[in-house]
Amino acid sequence: MPQTETPGIEADRRSRLRWWTELPLILMVYASYSAGRLLARGDTASAVDHGLAILRVEKFLHINAEHPLNRLFTREAWLGIPADFWYASLHYLVTPAILIWLFRSRAQVYRAARTWLMTSTFIGLIGFTLLPTCPPRLLSPDYGFVDTMAKYSSYGWWGGDASAPRGLGGMTNQYAAMPSLHCGWALWCGVMLWRYGGTRLTKVLGVAYPLLTAIVVMGTANHYLLDAVAGVVVMGLGFLLAPQVMKGADRIRARFEGRGSLVAARSRDASPGTETSIVSGGCQTSPGERIPRQRESQLGTGAEPGASPTDAGDGAPAPAR
Repeated sequence: MPQTETPGIEADRRSRLRWWTELPLILMVYASYSAGRLLARGDTASAVDHGLAILRVEKFLHINAEHPLNRLFTREAWLGIPADFWYASLHYLVTPAILIWLFRSRAQVYRAARTWLMTSTFIGLIGFTLLPTCPPRLLSPDYGFVDTMAKYSSYGWWGGDASAPRGLGGMTNQYAAMPSLHCGWALWCGVMLWRYGGTRLTKVLGVAYPLLTAIVVMGTANHYLLDAVAGVVVMGLGFLLAPQVMKGADRIRARFEGRGSLVAARSRDASPGTETSIVSGGCQTSPGERIPRQRESQLGTGAEPGASPTDAGDGAPAPAR
């Protein structure tokens, strides 16, 4: 007896995500994000003005934590060098690793988590476009900041252009400081580890990773404290918008799948191989007749038009008149 599947199971199998569709999607989104950062470059004067405005607000509120942290990382190389490695690498290693882990081990939450991350990233890109901001390390030395990435560049692969490898500084937008997606992505990673890690260690890492990332981006003078706060806000907006993004994607996919099913159904209906076949194909058959006999052949042998094969017997010739 053939096994049948319920519509729910069939729909679940059709909607199951595959790595060969997810990987191109993530690469396309990241490429769009990187290209958008480059295209969103503002002029240096406005970026410096925005950076100084943020610094003035922080000093007014007495929250300019990047000053003492940067002095500490500059004075203590055993802190500054690991912090530069952290800034230049973990952002691009931990986030994809957690995406892969969710895809393989927490498939039921992967799509929502991935959509949250992508939505927030595009919101951050809007922030880079509207508010190009000079990071503290690129301000005049009179403001008291030291570029630790440049100071300790001989220890790593980066040059003086943020975390870009040497010789590739022109491929990055150094004025994409507001919001800090280093902090935003780290917060996303922390939430995933806390909620789905399932162990005490993952919960500790879920708290430590975003907090340490915030300290690193300020201590290396790559971001202001308010940049980090803006990164958290962006992730919050992305979290709120992600369900609507998924619903919109589902509607678009259902529309395309519906059109595809309609076209396939019309193709089947129009195909000659699916039409109801005429068994006789112009032949007449009768009980006891093994091979259909063409009416024309009967007429050609002298049978009367109204005669049937049974009148002459099985294969017998028509009686002569």
